Amino acid sequence: LFYRYWFALKYGCQAAFKQKSSGDAPETDPPNFIQKQAIDVVTDINMLRVFKTFLETTPQLFVQIYTLMDHGKNNFWQYVAIIMSFCGISFSTVDYQISLRKSLPDKDEFRVLPKLVYLFYKLLTITSWTLSISLITLLHVRSSVILLIFLWICGFTWTLKQHTTFCKSKKMEYLYRTVVGIILIFTFFNIKGRKTKVCISIYYATHTVVTLGILFVYMFWKPSIIKEIHFTIVSILTVLSLVLGIIFLVAYYRHFHPTAYCRPQACSDEVDGEAGQKDSVEISRFQNFIMQ
Repeated sequence: LFYRYWFALKYGCQAAFKQKSSGDAPETDPPNFIQKQAIDVVTDINMLRVFKTFLETTPQLFVQIYTLMDHGKNNFWQYVAIIMSFCGISFSTVDYQISLRKSLPDKDEFRVLPKLVYLFYKLLTITSWTLSISLITLLHVRSSVILLIFLWICGFTWTLKQHTTFCKSKKMEYLYRTVVGIILIFTFFNIKGRKTKVCISIYYATHTVVTLGILFVYMFWKPSIIKEIHFTIVSILTVLSLVLGIIFLVAYYRHFHPTAYCRPQACSDEVDGEAGQKDSVEISRFQNFIMQ
């Protein structure tokens, strides 16, 4: 991250000073080329922040919720911390989406309404799923671990089938796919910029079935723990978040999501590296995302 922040500041300052001295310039001129480099580096930074969020903040949030339900002690500041964690996770995904739109030249600007719709879609679906995982952990820890491992295997397998080529070495590529598999446990993550209507439908259909299955087990098993964790409130919040999240998901992908990320004539990008390479090789930003 420090390495990328350094280059973001470097390219940003160069673009700012050169643009002031040269005024408006064509896209091929150095100021705009450096500006695009700065945008690409910032996009990579936000992508790594998403990785950090789902590797660090999300597990901590999961433990917070589990501890709160297990001990049954109501603490106002714990609730505030949980809500802020949910918001932080959602905002990181929105920041990444904003940067991604800027790095793709043929995409419309991410305006206020699409940002809000996307934010609520992520916030509500992640909330519902995290509560579901916490419930099954409270019921049976081993079942929760098995479920999470199974979901990670499914996500990792899907990334393998995508044949991503984002990193310089195979080891780093497999590390990238491993991290994406962890992210896919909690939310959908499009790694290739392709149409994902079928994949995202299967993904959230699976989450819906598993969530309803967990609630079904609680309702018919009727463990003594139900009264201790106010199961009615938690189940209503879980189902309501899931339904509203899917509504916002459908609204976003129907009205605000780009229909195609990569158009050969409009969405080409230089390979990260020396500027002199741009005439010899052109490649989509999505196909060469974190090569630096």
